[in-house]
Amino acid sequence: MFVIGKILTMAMMPTPLLVEILLIGLLLRRFLFGRILVTLAATVFAICLIFPVDQWAVRPIEDRFPQVRTPPEHVDGIIVLGGSIDDLTSEDRQTPVTGAAGDRLTTFVALARRYPDARLVFTGGSGDIEQGVTNEAKWVRILFESLGLPDERVIYENRSRTTHENATDSFALVQPKPDETWILITSASHMPRSVGVFRKAGWRVIPWPVGYVSRDHLHTYSLVSGNRFATLDWAAHEWIGMVTYRLRGWTDTVFPKPEAFTGH
Repeated sequence: MFVIGKILTMAMMPTPLLVEILLIGLLLRRFLFGRILVTLAATVFAICLIFPVDQWAVRPIEDRFPQVRTPPEHVDGIIVLGGSIDDLTSEDRQTPVTGAAGDRLTTFVALARRYPDARLVFTGGSGDIEQGVTNEAKWVRILFESLGLPDERVIYENRSRTTHENATDSFALVQPKPDETWILITSASHMPRSVGVFRKAGWRVIPWPVGYVSRDHLHTYSLVSGNRFATLDWAAHEWIGMVTYRLRGWTDTVFPKPEAFTGH
């Protein structure tokens, strides 16, 4: 199911989907249906280039949970989700290689220093289709040590492959108490789905969103088409993920929202 889900998700992203429609249209260009598909793919592609569709898609997700302006005085634990390390490239180069979500790790280290008595958890195995090659936790451990974060302070969960498993596997490992105050760090666009699965697991957390990609002023959006399509694909990934998680019963609502925190 994991492999099938990965393949289906990749095929449903806007960029590969447009390419698939275009290729089918070209193969069937002798027929009216084929020419319609080519026109459709070209039109949608042009719209995505001309208008900030990527920003429209990702902004509502990123804004769902506000930035933390007033940090809590006491924190029992901090958990950061994987997705920041390219584990395969790290294994190949034998050095930690961070990706676009590197803010998760730098924020984690900063908060670890702000709350020296807090329990620290990194959760992330490998989301790759081929399992067993390497995992994120291995390289995050090396990175944290290089940044001066003592190894004994961090609990590493290294088996999870999905956001759902991030929550359930970490909960089983850490066994947080209902009255404890925990901070959850992940990318702003990933936060709604993450909060949803953590709540479903019985773990109430303070969302600490990082790694924003959308902007207030749309006229300043990126002119690099590759970046814009990457953002659009990521936004689609999250929207599809939220619907899928709700259908599978892993969250209680499609689009989780902020709620009052009841920890101490």
